[in-house]
Amino acid sequence: MSITLADIEEAHLAIAPFVLRTRTLPAPILSSLTGAEVYLKYENMQVTSSFKERGALWKLLSLSRAQRDRGVVTMSAGNHAQAVARHASRLCIPATVVMPATTPFVKIKATEDFGARVILEGQSIADAQQRAESLVRERDLTMVHPYDDQRVIAGQGTLALEMIEDVPDIEILIIPVGGGGLIAGCSVAVHAKRTNMEIIGVQSCLYPSMWNAINHGQKPVGGLTLAEGIAVRNVGRLTEPICRQLVSRIVLVDDTDLERAIYSFLTLQKTMVEGAGAAGLAAMLAAPSLFRGRRVGLILSGGNIDPRVLATITVRGLEREARIVTFNLTTNQERNALVEISKRVEALHGHIMEVHHSRLFLDAPSRGTSIQLTIETADEGHIAQIERVLRAEGYQIRRL
Repeated sequence: MSITLADIEEAHLAIAPFVLRTRTLPAPILSSLTGAEVYLKYENMQVTSSFKERGALWKLLSLSRAQRDRGVVTMSAGNHAQAVARHASRLCIPATVVMPATTPFVKIKATEDFGARVILEGQSIADAQQRAESLVRERDLTMVHPYDDQRVIAGQGTLALEMIEDVPDIEILIIPVGGGGLIAGCSVAVHAKRTNMEIIGVQSCLYPSMWNAINHGQKPVGGLTLAEGIAVRNVGRLTEPICRQLVSRIVLVDDTDLERAIYSFLTLQKTMVEGAGAAGLAAMLAAPSLFRGRRVGLILSGGNIDPRVLATITVRGLEREARIVTFNLTTNQERNALVEISKRVEALHGHIMEVHHSRLFLDAPSRGTSIQLTIETADEGHIAQIERVLRAEGYQIRRL
């Protein structure tokens, strides 16, 4: 192994004064949802809302005075960027971060607010990496690689040491996988401390890069995903052999699984995570038989979700639970249709949230009305009751 337990323990001692020791706590409601005994490691409570502070700081602490003076560069979709920016600023090290142009604005702004210079380049981490490597050559900067660096990997592994200490009898640890820095560091720590603990990775099905690497697969890689933090095309030279040896399997999840997981964390656990941070729970929802009845540890690896994305996921989650419904209604009535509909819905204890009322467009009768109505409801039975009553009143209804 290129990384040892001693490396991880050394990193843990060094970063302890500057990085929050997040708690690992039971999650009874998620346990009921999944049929497993679930424990959560709250890395979304770090100052930058991500575990990335651990590896970034340990790397920065290793630099010589001359390297610090010249500065550092990295490429990142957001969380590693913020971690490097924060600790480089604290250590008075100039930092440049190259980010894909698709990076959410919330992560770009946060990185700049921590004091780094941000350059937007290309559509992927691979594109950003090319630009970062050119800056290393042109300006003699030191690369702080997000995952393929011994010190970064060792720093990320400190997370597992804390989980093992807090909940020593975890049976399965599910870890989000991008380039593999987190899962590689944690796997080394777990293998050295608890040889009977199983490590399972999880990736977006659009970016199965590590799955391909360790399974000799040829699944296509690329596309837009909610889990942009682990949307990595190329796995690490150092991380791949560690994963091949110590990771038992990698579960692939789609964006529907990630949506459900983000929504469940928000509404059931009352904590906010981004797509990559929700990947562990997404794996449990996608493949429940792998985890049912087991004691499972999940890492909330990041909480930097775009607020607009979170709002969309929340509304879609309410729609899936039949707590919001949208109907398109048409009627030949010329007057008072909206008043009458409102009375009927109110009598059935529905709450109208939004109305679009039109007599001008071609989908409405020439002497009638087209109404799009969004209603807060209790469940599917409640929706069916409202629909039944409105149909009986002569309205043509289409559920959107």
